[in-house]
Amino acid sequence: MEGRSHLGIGIALGVAIGAGLGVAMDNLAMGIGVGVAIGVALGVALDASKSKGGKGD
Repeated sequence: MEGRSHLGIGIALGVAIGAGLGVAMDNLAMGIGVGVAIGVALGVALDASKSKGGKGD
């Protein structure tokens, strides 16, 4: 996957995890919002490790 970003994968995983947490806390909107934020951070971190030649890819 050279030249591709992991941002979309990170956001998708973050929304899925955040939705689960939001349902558990009975506040779906907050859970999805937190999930998107975590997903963006995860995607950017994966891209940064890939560009530095880390073990990511």
